[in-house]
Amino acid sequence: MQRFFRHLTAVTSLLAVLGAAPLNPQDSAAEIYRSAVRPAALISSVTPSDVTRATLENGMRVVVVRDPLAPVVTVEQNYLVGGNETPEGFPGMAHAQEHMAFRGCAGLTADQIAAIFAQLGGFENADTQQNITQYFSTVPAADLDIALRVDSACMQSIDDSEQEWAQEKGAIEQEVARDLSSPAYKFLTRLNEDMFPGTVYAHDALGTKESFDVTTGEMLRQFYRRWYGPNNAILVIAGDVQPEQVLRKVKELYGGIPRKQLPPRPEIKLAPVKSESFTLESNLPYSLAFIAYRVPGTDSADFAATRILADVLASERGKLYEMVPQGKALQIDFDLEETYPKASVAVSVAVLPAGRDAASAVGEMRKTLDGYATNGLPGDLVEAAKRRLIAKAQFRRNSIPGLAEAWSDALAARGLYSPDDDVDRVKLVELQDVNRIAKEFLTDANSITAALKSVPGGEAVSAKGFGETEQLTSRPTKPVKLPEWASSRLMALELPPTVPQPVETVLRNGIRLIVRQVTITPTITVRGSVRHNSETEVPRGKDGVSEVLDELFSYGTKTLDRIAFHKALDEIAADESAGYDFSLEVGKEDFLRGMQLLADNEMNPALPAEAFNITQRQLAQFIAGRSKSPGYRTERALATALLPQNDPGLREETPQTVTSLTLDDVKNYYAKTFRPDLTTIVVTGDTTLDEARAVVEKWFGSWEAMGALPDIELPAVRPNKPTAATVLDPTQLQDSVSLSEMVRINRFDPDYYPLQLGNHVLGGGFYATRFYHDLRQTTGYVYNVDVELDAGKTRAVYTVTYACDPKNTARAYGLVQRDLLAMQKDNVTAGELQQAKALLLRKIPLAESSQESVANGLLGRAQIGLPLDESQRAAKLYFDMTADQVRAAFAKWIRPDGFVQIVRGPAAY
Repeated sequence: MQRFFRHLTAVTSLLAVLGAAPLNPQDSAAEIYRSAVRPAALISSVTPSDVTRATLENGMRVVVVRDPLAPVVTVEQNYLVGGNETPEGFPGMAHAQEHMAFRGCAGLTADQIAAIFAQLGGFENADTQQNITQYFSTVPAADLDIALRVDSACMQSIDDSEQEWAQEKGAIEQEVARDLSSPAYKFLTRLNEDMFPGTVYAHDALGTKESFDVTTGEMLRQFYRRWYGPNNAILVIAGDVQPEQVLRKVKELYGGIPRKQLPPRPEIKLAPVKSESFTLESNLPYSLAFIAYRVPGTDSADFAATRILADVLASERGKLYEMVPQGKALQIDFDLEETYPKASVAVSVAVLPAGRDAASAVGEMRKTLDGYATNGLPGDLVEAAKRRLIAKAQFRRNSIPGLAEAWSDALAARGLYSPDDDVDRVKLVELQDVNRIAKEFLTDANSITAALKSVPGGEAVSAKGFGETEQLTSRPTKPVKLPEWASSRLMALELPPTVPQPVETVLRNGIRLIVRQVTITPTITVRGSVRHNSETEVPRGKDGVSEVLDELFSYGTKTLDRIAFHKALDEIAADESAGYDFSLEVGKEDFLRGMQLLADNEMNPALPAEAFNITQRQLAQFIAGRSKSPGYRTERALATALLPQNDPGLREETPQTVTSLTLDDVKNYYAKTFRPDLTTIVVTGDTTLDEARAVVEKWFGSWEAMGALPDIELPAVRPNKPTAATVLDPTQLQDSVSLSEMVRINRFDPDYYPLQLGNHVLGGGFYATRFYHDLRQTTGYVYNVDVELDAGKTRAVYTVTYACDPKNTARAYGLVQRDLLAMQKDNVTAGELQQAKALLLRKIPLAESSQESVANGLLGRAQIGLPLDESQRAAKLYFDMTADQVRAAFAKWIRPDGFVQIVRGPAAY
């Protein structure tokens, strides 16, 4: 089950919808991680010798950052143009041009670009922000030349033909419909309009369906000619490369591209904020209350102090957060949600039970913020915020894509010399600077209040399915012919390079400890998990006890109360979470103390009675609202159709089961389910097995298991019957479609691998794969289509998901069904097989591109019972696999006519 209230924090973070969504979202390895380092022990994110800079004669700036974390490189091309520079009445022009870069560049067709990136591993993406457009790809280091050739081709020219735009327009309009179905996006859209009227900040880079309907290929060509020049670009390359060799190649590929005469930038004149309040309807299972303030932008000398102010106000030791343990809110957050050069927007948000009036929460937040503005901020929280922001510089080097992202943001989005400029500015901020910002900007006159009001969805209604479907288009029958410079490298399949293997041991009490030493930075990442299944372990009538317990870990330990515990973490700037899944990110010098705090939280949670009463009430309120939400009703409709009656997977919490719980129920469940012999701890970073074992044994060694091991596995189930249902969601503009079926295999079945290889023929490589070609490239029905085989120890679910206009729902399903039938009837082509293999084989080293992704991969394999080197073993299986094996697996297990069809959309059928 979800970790309810911690999940709310992720849901209410609006950062993901600030700019236009990426062209083809992938599982990102580009996260920049938080950890610990004292200011006195600060080590820069990179040493000067690791950074090589150059400016070509045509004006293009180049930064190469060497990071030998893994044999991987990220290329990030930043054009200094975005939503700000779009023509009047065409707010999505820059976004549309971003899409069109994937529809053909100089000497490369859309099919060739798709095939190249698919065989490079599929980690290419793009995004359009207010003042930059970014194209980025993460590839094996040996393939850097290919990524640079594609990128340089798009700087030479982009094929903005009417024919290509006519096909892409449908997909980008589906992206608009998707975002306009998001309540968070609708809130930010309205907020920007009110915060920045009469300026380019009043609209974001996404665009509108109406403007795209009248956009032409010629208009896109004019936009490209104005802004896509080398003297308006910054190329960032980060990874395991030799900088001088890279610079020679960059000069060869980009040096001959002529510079352009750039148009003037729009002038931005901000009027005072007009204070107001508004309410929007939402399909979320809770309500949200907001106070937004306009604060200094990234160009301001006060931006560093503003960042520290936001961090202080979000602190769990602060007065705002007290609304949570007091039972006044399910969750509280404060963050900078828009960061433009001339101004930023800071938002305080309270998560409330569905139906709760937002006015009281707004009043409580305003009272607290007014108090801080009048009386000042606590000095120790300001210092703690500085330590956290400084610590981020350390962890940038633990992710190659994250390092490229950090440099791109610093240079292109903010005009800094390096990401370390932020560190220097943060170190200079003093308490009086933060207090001055709070007093000047946290005022009623400078604020806008808003609420997202939860609107219930309709009950799931049985349906006849999609009825008559249209099977339009045909998949390509001719293999894509690649340029010689690409085919010579990509057509030769290779097993991925071997990676350092972790070392492991089992402690006396049964804890499995896995260590992978990575010495890029003096930091350590810990990921751990206690194997647990509430569906089989929770006593009957006690549903919800696992969720209540999980939330109580945030209330401190038996030795340190909530405030004292978070203060101890702040002192070492460590990022920690506890529960069935636990984590720690900390500097090497504070590893011992960080693990002491983590172990204390895991082994000795306080579980205070007052916190139990509040958490119990909050969870019951959340569940009551959730049960009426369209998202939950969609999930339940799917589960009840897939699983047999009385299956443990159908258990659910209700307000009644939660309110009937006692604190003793929680304590007993903790004693029963938290066991060292079901626990795995993975440590990655600057430590050895002996060092890590000594620390883990010191703090976790006294943990003892009680009683026999429980049986936590779900029983295998029979294949489901094909059914269909619809769920009304009046806030959506699209149908969200889920096609799912139970497959009678598990993660250890040999056919798991040919099914996965076949899935990469269908999806995962953008236009180069069948689903994307049929549903997006040639029809424009969808923006995304995803195919997944989710296999565990005892059961597996095969799922295809997409979203589109209701008029196209059945047509899209017809194409999905046709492509699946083709997988069963005919062998995939030699070109498709080679491409899918290349995609999978290159994904393996790319999964090593961050310290956290390494830790998560090891933990996931250990918890399910796979060998730790399973990815290397899988590579050999994929390398030798035949098209006949793929066809046979699809014919044996996948039922194109056996799906449970669940549609969540704006109108019932």
